[in-house]
Amino acid sequence: MIEIGIDSFAASPEKEVNGSKAINELIERIEFADQVGLDVFGIGEHHRENFLDSAPSMILAAAARKTERIKLTSAVTVLSAADPVRVFQNFATLDLISNGRAEIVAGRGSFTDAFPLFGFKLENYDDIFIEKLNLLLEIRAKETVTWTGRFRPSLNRQSIYPRPVQKQLPIWLGVGGTPSSFVRAGELGLPLMLAAIGGQTHHFAPLVNIYRQAGAKAGYAPEQLKVGLHSLGYVAETTEQAVNDYFPGYQKVFTKVGQERGFPPVTKAGFDAQNASPQGALLVGSPEDITEKILHHNEALGGLSRITFQMDVGISHEKLLKAIQLIGQKLAPLVKASL
Repeated sequence: MIEIGIDSFAASPEKEVNGSKAINELIERIEFADQVGLDVFGIGEHHRENFLDSAPSMILAAAARKTERIKLTSAVTVLSAADPVRVFQNFATLDLISNGRAEIVAGRGSFTDAFPLFGFKLENYDDIFIEKLNLLLEIRAKETVTWTGRFRPSLNRQSIYPRPVQKQLPIWLGVGGTPSSFVRAGELGLPLMLAAIGGQTHHFAPLVNIYRQAGAKAGYAPEQLKVGLHSLGYVAETTEQAVNDYFPGYQKVFTKVGQERGFPPVTKAGFDAQNASPQGALLVGSPEDITEKILHHNEALGGLSRITFQMDVGISHEKLLKAIQLIGQKLAPLVKASL
């Protein structure tokens, strides 16, 4: 059965926003998502101005004490700039607090701010991630580890605690559009979390097929090779209302990101063309319209195990609560009944 949830970057785009108020409202939204029956809530990791998620396991731990059923995950853990021992310890502790509801989505993130902050070199971008991912998986598999690498001091029969409630702490691999990342996830038998923040979702189908082929070749069963989809989205009673609520903040956020990366400013026409397309990655609309898009994406990618909405574009807390209610009580039942 497909899982439906929310991802948040704890974004606080306006300097005058009170950080304490914003982060406590976020925890309230996680609590509410649990109450309306959503399956998972993820917190991202950024190390830049206007984001409050530099320590996602702290936010998730606070939410764990206020929730009962919902899975609590990173979205993503920037593993390249972290110590895999500490990552495992943090999320194993979260698993204990939440009584077995913790997960990790390991990735490299969409920004490179963490590299200079923690003293790593961008020329090692790929090698350092592969090494740290392998160490994290080794720690998950074995209580006592002996290990040697290039980017971290060696471990010689070091026992790593605490151990989680779950027999095997779930670790997903967060990917964008790099074919080698899809191959790596398949070869390791890790569930795949695909960040589709623009374009046409069906364009990722060949890469998802590569993932499944690599996993099958490595001996993993099809049910082990889960595919999740992280999408920019927002739900309101009508699609017109959803677009009116979402677009102004979306335009502001992604025009700023575009300036950093040399992309043209976001236009309403471009947004509407992508959002209105059944294959478009944006999921902004009514529960009924977004259900249809999710069904298209599910078919195009050969079956989804999870889909999450990323709604952080400066929308008010009250409207986000309403969107969470609609996703949990209207959209999720529609999607699950259709599948």
